[in-house]
Amino acid sequence: MALIDKVKAQASQLAQKAQEAGKAGQAKFEDVQARRRADGLLRDLGAVVYAQHSGNAGNEASSEIERLVNELKAFEAEHGPLGASGSGENEADAPKNPEAPPEGGFTL
Repeated sequence: MALIDKVKAQASQLAQKAQEAGKAGQAKFEDVQARRRADGLLRDLGAVVYAQHSGNAGNEASSEIERLVNELKAFEAEHGPLGASGSGENEADAPKNPEAPPEGGFTL
């Protein structure tokens, strides 16, 4: 019977770990969705500001800008500052010094 008890204990540990992994995955998924929403808000804000500066905005541009800024502030209050992480760009892939000459002694 001791073997069965050990198997049951291991099974419950595995179930608990799977549940924790599921919760972590769900949290990551929700974070990605929130970041995509913020990216959309930033894009909309940029479009309205561009239209305003180019003279193509309607009368409601100022109120639209205020609404978008308020939504972005609410996002920052809940999720942290914009562009902190998960902004869609992988900083590890970005070149550290884009002006550095190529390796290997080659010059162009």
